[in-house]
Amino acid sequence: MTQGPREGENQGEDGRPIVRDRRRIDPKTYQVRDPEATGSEPATAAQPTGQQDAGAAGSGSDELAAEIEKLKGEVADRTSDLQRVQAEYVNYKRRVDRDRDLARAGGVEAVLRDLLGVLDSIKAARDHEELTGGFKGVADEIEKLAARHGLESFGEPGDPFDPRIHEALMHAQASGITGPTAVTILQPGYKIKDRVIRPARVAVAEPEEGAPVDAGPGDTGSEETPDAGDSADQV
Repeated sequence: MTQGPREGENQGEDGRPIVRDRRRIDPKTYQVRDPEATGSEPATAAQPTGQQDAGAAGSGSDELAAEIEKLKGEVADRTSDLQRVQAEYVNYKRRVDRDRDLARAGGVEAVLRDLLGVLDSIKAARDHEELTGGFKGVADEIEKLAARHGLESFGEPGDPFDPRIHEALMHAQASGITGPTAVTILQPGYKIKDRVIRPARVAVAEPEEGAPVDAGPGDTGSEETPDAGDSADQV
């Protein structure tokens, strides 16, 4: 049994009761009081303060390290996502620029193709000396506009016939040539840079039968036949 307070323990010399403040927290300073001042003894099972602080510090360090590793992983993931998005944007921009250039070139080529008939009429008028007055000024501006957008004409009499850039409309034989030759330009060809948009329409002449034929560069020609005198010497 728990014994109650002994007689006179809580009374002063004058017989008045003694009030003891056993609160662990000081109501004025809000600090933990010394157990001896409160008259209470600390629990025997409680760990020393130093061990509690060390355990709490160790647990806090582990949690902090785990949180740091987690954040590093998230940063790496976000960085990878950003790099992928940036690469996709660069590829998209290149594709858009290429498509825009192709669309622009296609539009210019379509307009120039429509002008070919006009340019043929201008050339025919100039060949017949009918390009005079205000019409000549307009024709010159049209030709300058076409040239400014990269349109070039080609095809001259005497050019070697090339099926890649020439369209043969007539064939004949002629002397004084060593291979198929465009002797007459019926309509000039046109190209934009290296792209042929219309071949030159030409009349082609070929060497007459029995005439020497140009075998192309690098050919030294037929071998020389020894004359009768040389043959006699060799017998």
